[in-house]
Amino acid sequence: MTARTRMRGASWWPSGLRARMVLAFVLVATVAAAAASGAGYAAARSSLIDETQQRAVDALRNQIGQAAPAIGYPPERSDLDQLRRSIGGDALITFEGLTSSAGDTLGLLSDDIRAAVAGGDDVVAQRVVSDAGPKLVLGTPIQLTELDGSRRDSGVRVYVVRDLRPTQEQLDRWERVVMLTIAAALPVAAVLALVISGSVLRPVRRLGQSARELAAGNLHTRLSPRGHDELAELATTFNHTAETLEHTVGELRDREAQARRFVGDVSHELRTPLTVLTSVMEMLENDAADRSPQDRELTTMAVGETRRLARLVEDLLEISRFDAGASALRLEEIDIGRAVADTLRTRGWTERVELTVPGVVRARVDSRRLDVAVSTLVANALHHGEPPVVIDVRADADDVTVSVTDHGPGLPDGDPDQVFVRFYKADVARARSDGSGLGLSIARANARLHGGDVTAADVQGAGARFVLRLPRGLKRSGAEGVADAEDDEAGDDDENR
Repeated sequence: MTARTRMRGASWWPSGLRARMVLAFVLVATVAAAAASGAGYAAARSSLIDETQQRAVDALRNQIGQAAPAIGYPPERSDLDQLRRSIGGDALITFEGLTSSAGDTLGLLSDDIRAAVAGGDDVVAQRVVSDAGPKLVLGTPIQLTELDGSRRDSGVRVYVVRDLRPTQEQLDRWERVVMLTIAAALPVAAVLALVISGSVLRPVRRLGQSARELAAGNLHTRLSPRGHDELAELATTFNHTAETLEHTVGELRDREAQARRFVGDVSHELRTPLTVLTSVMEMLENDAADRSPQDRELTTMAVGETRRLARLVEDLLEISRFDAGASALRLEEIDIGRAVADTLRTRGWTERVELTVPGVVRARVDSRRLDVAVSTLVANALHHGEPPVVIDVRADADDVTVSVTDHGPGLPDGDPDQVFVRFYKADVARARSDGSGLGLSIARANARLHGGDVTAADVQGAGARFVLRLPRGLKRSGAEGVADAEDDEAGDDDENR
């Protein structure tokens, strides 16, 4: 049997800890009550039946002892009738060929009891069940005592049938009491189980709540151990773990803050000399026309690397501002399609990128951060993908999206979000990269600063698609939809930029 089959077989068992405790407690209490009541009932039943039978035997002996001396031996029919009347009830008296009987239950006399009476000298008892209910059949021979004290069989046989229905009714009443006791034990056990489980699980619930608070970042969460049991030991262990975690996380945060400050300080210190160095390298590049081809190549390489280093410093500064929470938005209402077109035109990408804009798409955004995000996505598509690169601008009542799709090899295998990890470098499928590995991370940070996001996915029949989503943030919910570009062609430039 597999583990899955075993789990399906136990599907009736409740999943909650409290429900399991209550059910287990009720089951144990019910079994205990049933066992105790059943054992008591069985003992009482046996004792009552034995007592009833013994009383009947003693009564028959007394009756025979009182009536037997009054009859003659050998007895006649009248003597047998007199003895039967003295005994009373359903009785049968036999002596050789003579019989005296009365009652309608004498048919319960079996050959076994007759044989036992014929071969013994004491009372024989047998319990039988008939249509009229339980009966007790008694049989005994009458013994004569001689002058010398010896005893001999008189040949007289006495058989009586006693009704056991009163005893059975008493047993039935006891059985009902037992069942009622077991039934009454169920709600009592359930109440006790609820009370006990509540007291036991209360510390567990406090532990769970504290664990959730700890997971949410509240590292000061602590428990108050009570008592000296296992739960108190668990609470003490939790407090020790939380204290250790708080200390470790505090150290990590301090180190991270120091690292961020270091990156920010170094980037800031490098910014000014790099600006000067870039200017000097550009001057050298302008003067390199009169130099040898080898010098021109070296100069071009130096200028490119200097510019790359300057971009890296700017990206590090931008990241440090995001980490420090010092980035702020300067919102203005602009035409997103026009802004994206300006980004392409400024960087000379107009001929290499297809732009699809259904009309005027207005939104309140930080135009500089929009330009950074869009240029990063387009540069990523141009560097790592293959043409054509298509930009599609769309909007609804709440959001505006700018999707950039290339027709290259697509995203690396695995989680698409890994491309937004800082300093991520693409695999073999996207081998050529001269960036810092921070561009996509900065693009997403700018989008999330607006309350939007940047997502990446592969597109069937194309390559990778990056989607920039920004909330429109318009004061009028429906009036700023997508309109025909011709409606505002004349005055949008001064109004929206």
